[in-house]
Amino acid sequence: MKKVKIKRTILFIISAILLFLISDFIFPFQPNIRYATQITDSKGNVIHAFLSRDDKWRLYSEVSEITPLLRKTLIYKEDQYFYYHPGVNPLAIIRAAGWNIFTGRRTSGASTITMQVVRLLEPRPRTYFNKLLEMYRALQLELHYSKGEILQMYLNLVPYGGNIEGIKAASILYFNKPPQLLSLAEITALTIVPNRPSSLRPGTRNEALITARNEWLKRFEAEKLFSASTIRDALDEPLQVNRLQVPRQAPHLALRLSQEFKDQPVIHTSLKIQTQIQIEEQVKNYVNRLKSMDIHNAAVLVVDNETMQVEAYIGSADFNNPFDGGQVDGIRAVRSPGSTLKPLLYAAAFDKGIITPRTILNDVPFNFAGYEPENFDRHFNGPVTTEFALANSLNIPAVKILKEVGTSALVEKLRKAGFKTIDKQAKDLGLSMILGGCGVTLEEMTRLFAAFSGEGKFRNLQFLSGNSESAKGEAIVSGESTFLVTNILTQITRPDLPTNFDNTYHLPKIAWKTGTSYGKRDAWSIGYNRRYTIGVWVGNFSGTGVPGLSGANTATPLLFSIFNALDYNSPKGWFKTPANVSLRKVCAASGDIPSEFCEHQILDHYIVGVSAYKKCQHLRWVFTDPAGKISYCTYCIPENGFEKRTYPNIAPELIAYNEIQKIPYRKIPPHNPACERVFHEGAPLIVSPNDGSEYYIRKEEPQQIQLACQAANDVQEVFWYVNDKLSKRSAPHEAVFVSPPLGRVKISCSDDKGRNSDIWITVKRM
Repeated sequence: MKKVKIKRTILFIISAILLFLISDFIFPFQPNIRYATQITDSKGNVIHAFLSRDDKWRLYSEVSEITPLLRKTLIYKEDQYFYYHPGVNPLAIIRAAGWNIFTGRRTSGASTITMQVVRLLEPRPRTYFNKLLEMYRALQLELHYSKGEILQMYLNLVPYGGNIEGIKAASILYFNKPPQLLSLAEITALTIVPNRPSSLRPGTRNEALITARNEWLKRFEAEKLFSASTIRDALDEPLQVNRLQVPRQAPHLALRLSQEFKDQPVIHTSLKIQTQIQIEEQVKNYVNRLKSMDIHNAAVLVVDNETMQVEAYIGSADFNNPFDGGQVDGIRAVRSPGSTLKPLLYAAAFDKGIITPRTILNDVPFNFAGYEPENFDRHFNGPVTTEFALANSLNIPAVKILKEVGTSALVEKLRKAGFKTIDKQAKDLGLSMILGGCGVTLEEMTRLFAAFSGEGKFRNLQFLSGNSESAKGEAIVSGESTFLVTNILTQITRPDLPTNFDNTYHLPKIAWKTGTSYGKRDAWSIGYNRRYTIGVWVGNFSGTGVPGLSGANTATPLLFSIFNALDYNSPKGWFKTPANVSLRKVCAASGDIPSEFCEHQILDHYIVGVSAYKKCQHLRWVFTDPAGKISYCTYCIPENGFEKRTYPNIAPELIAYNEIQKIPYRKIPPHNPACERVFHEGAPLIVSPNDGSEYYIRKEEPQQIQLACQAANDVQEVFWYVNDKLSKRSAPHEAVFVSPPLGRVKISCSDDKGRNSDIWITVKRM
């Protein structure tokens, strides 16, 4: 008989278990907790938070934040058998039922921590049926989650009055500290609030809360849960609680990440909050000083070069300033870069072997098919070295180099470097892009300059803690070319050094480049050393230009100030010379390999096997008569009575510049008039009008069109033809004017050697 009963009991238990499992499969319990989004710094401290979708401060507590002290106190108070029951405590149910029947009313409950979690997840009226359903859900919860996870859920959901839920939210909003730093007195106070959230609400019922807290502490002492000295210290601890505001630091990055990682309860950033606060204060104070100049905003990005982690992210001078666009994120705002893309262009040219740091470039007026750029100061410098051109941010040499490198090649490098706006604008970009005729963001520019500190390897910025790209990256330029660029950008004898003595007295050891956009709307200064890359933008988000705004005197002082605050005497040292970069002697007049003419030679860095090995030709041999009045070519040179002399081998545009500026230079004597040889190479370059252009003239006031060319050093006279008819004759650098006919017009220019150039224009009537 007993065996039958045992079998029936076992069968009943198995059937109950199977029924429970089947019902669990059919009616699963899937908690869907909507947490508030919290943003933490690199150490895990909450620096910003956003309400949950149901407007609760329900902050997710991670396992590491649940200390043994918190766990011990909570379990003793709420559910001493938490680790021993399956979600429902039968003994507690029997005790509560008996007591309620004996008293005739519900004076004692039997809810375990697991059952309380169910009630918090699925609030229902307090009925016996709902109590049974609560027990069923508690068993389901225990089936699918560990005790640690259930305890974590409870601590994340427990109410603390108003819209505050969870131990972490209560800890931060009442005590301004994370849960792991709570004392026994604070933990005890918080564990009793959920039982009486109205009468014990912190901040409004502090006296009642102290009384209730001390009662529980004495109970802990009686049960010997903690030592007497620990209880005594807790009883003596004052309780000064006020409802605080949630942290609101790094608002621009917090908003950005909360949108990118929606519904993620905790977003661990790489920010170093002390660095963030320090630079925020620097930026705010600096912009306050600039407001008298009608400059109202700035943005700063600080990147660790080794890990590419962002340590500071300041999107504007004051997020809470609605009048100056404080909530605009200047890190991601698309602006004109001015001259800040030039280092990438020069690095690309170094890699192609087109130039070396001492290569001579002509900084003179030049017409690029109708595009005639000028320097920032509207001054031309004549022949300059490449390093002078980059260090002084000269525009004409940069446009010439871009023409040789190719706009498409530079755009492709920028695509690899993640420039999104330039990628969209690619088909419309021309030579003006190197002077700011494109759109970039401070994030993109800072990331690009970080590549210069990393041997030319592009790596993504890391905004989240734990992520790094120290060993990855795609090369956009070589390590050799970035070294050459870095050497140039480290020079301090340059015009974009701030003129203020305070800024130069403690000059940090960095490489930096400035930029000022057209119309003086954007001031840039981006610098780097071995440890950091820092990008600075200063201007107005409205796009309003300011006469006194410039990268050198507006953005660079802030850059220097930040570097001095973060890394003045950097322990990382400086960049080492790559094995493939060496020194060689070059001609000072051209930057090329010395030839027989080169008496003055200097040292120049070059990339072995890449940099061009070109012989210097800054002078040329010319045969003349003894008086130097007539020159001869090899076709007409006499058998005797001539001399061999050297003359400058000057480019036509430099000759034109010398003529305009009245700069003396040695001219080659006129060619032998008796010579009948026809020359083919070195035809005049027509610079006005522009080939293929359309010109409009008024019917009542016909205008004339200017004709201008650039000719070789040996040309004395040029001849202008309109539709193959001689129109004018002039000196090679003299501008002449003609009245062209309507329609398609052919313009020709021939020099006194018979060399000829043709262009076509279209003339229309307005």
